[in-house]
Amino acid sequence: MGFIEDALFDDDIKDLKEDIREMVSLVENALQKAFDALKNRDKDAARQVLDGDDEIDLKEVQIEEKALELIALRHPVKENLRFIFTVVKIITDLERIGDQACNIAHVVLMIADEPLLKPLIDLPRMLEISRGMLRDGIRALFEGDAELARDVFGRDKELDGLYDQIFNELLLFMIQDPHTIKRATGLLFVARHFERVGDHATNIAERAYYMITGRRIKEKFNL
Repeated sequence: MGFIEDALFDDDIKDLKEDIREMVSLVENALQKAFDALKNRDKDAARQVLDGDDEIDLKEVQIEEKALELIALRHPVKENLRFIFTVVKIITDLERIGDQACNIAHVVLMIADEPLLKPLIDLPRMLEISRGMLRDGIRALFEGDAELARDVFGRDKELDGLYDQIFNELLLFMIQDPHTIKRATGLLFVARHFERVGDHATNIAERAYYMITGRRIKEKFNL
């Protein structure tokens, strides 16, 4: 009977992981769509991002309910219990990444009627770095890869550096020509939202590292 119960629990964990993958896909698509809306100054696409946020929120609730049900019904042992608790925590970060996509969509609605202030060079890099951090943070969690989790943690500095670079560039635009303030501020908000995506991906990597090693990643770096 114990073997059957273990097999059923393994299936439950696989289902939980698949739900997480679906939620990650939803937030990644929202981020990409929000950025494309900015690039094309497409208000309809921005509104689609906002409309899709309910699906992300619902997915968070469904995963949390499934995780709590597993705890109540399966009585998981230490390692599996730690994984489930980690899942319950990281879905909050995933939901907040979806919120950042919505924030970018709101910026699009604010500045879409005017031409972009400058070509989008560093913002696409911020998008790709933050998305890569998210994917690898989840992979580290699923594969028990502490080194990958640590690598994700380290990449946040690169994202912060890009944000500082964009901030300084846009500040110069605003100083030189006050008429650019609205458009520059909008792009600065977008950069800030991508930086926050990186923060949430870092949170996921930190939680993965703790689940795997039982230590806080900041202790590893003596921070």
